[in-house]
Amino acid sequence: IAFCDLGLGSHERARLAAELGFDHIDLTSDTDTTGLCLPVGDRFSPVPRAGYTTVGPRRDETTWDEAVELFRAAPGSRMEPSFTGILDTVEKIRGFVAEVPGLTVLLDVGHIVGLGEDPCELVEHASHLQLRQASPGKHQASEGAVDFPRLFARLDETGYRGVLSIEYFDLPEPAVYRLDDPVGHAVALAAQLRPLLA
Repeated sequence: IAFCDLGLGSHERARLAAELGFDHIDLTSDTDTTGLCLPVGDRFSPVPRAGYTTVGPRRDETTWDEAVELFRAAPGSRMEPSFTGILDTVEKIRGFVAEVPGLTVLLDVGHIVGLGEDPCELVEHASHLQLRQASPGKHQASEGAVDFPRLFARLDETGYRGVLSIEYFDLPEPAVYRLDDPVGHAVALAAQLRPLLA
């Protein structure tokens, strides 16, 4: 998503990501992935779908029960909680996962920390992580409150073997998604985090 404003197709985005030292790229479900130079880490779908991630239910679009039914109808799907959704606390996220057999979480640490919650409390439900720096009330930043060494230790404790993606973006709405140079932020965070994973 950091490459959205560059006007590049999926192959050009993958090439740029590879040149910048990234090991995979996350794309939307409608993107042609044939012949990409990088593997796809995750695919995003606007509706729940097995093997894909869908952003969790928005509070202005659906009720809890409607969202549960929607995700139950797509076994093997993954849900990404966000600050615009009805799943805005660790307790609610856990409750939702408990109601949808087989559902896993795309754990976006920026969203969770931005909500004032602890991403380490959701690691056991995660099958994919998106990493960026953030702080309560600020969902992405170059500096913030995310304790990556603690998060990585928690991943080790739980035996996490899923994908780690770095995600920064510049989107016009809502205002908390505005950010100058998301690609630069992603590259800088990658350089900071790689030594912690060695």
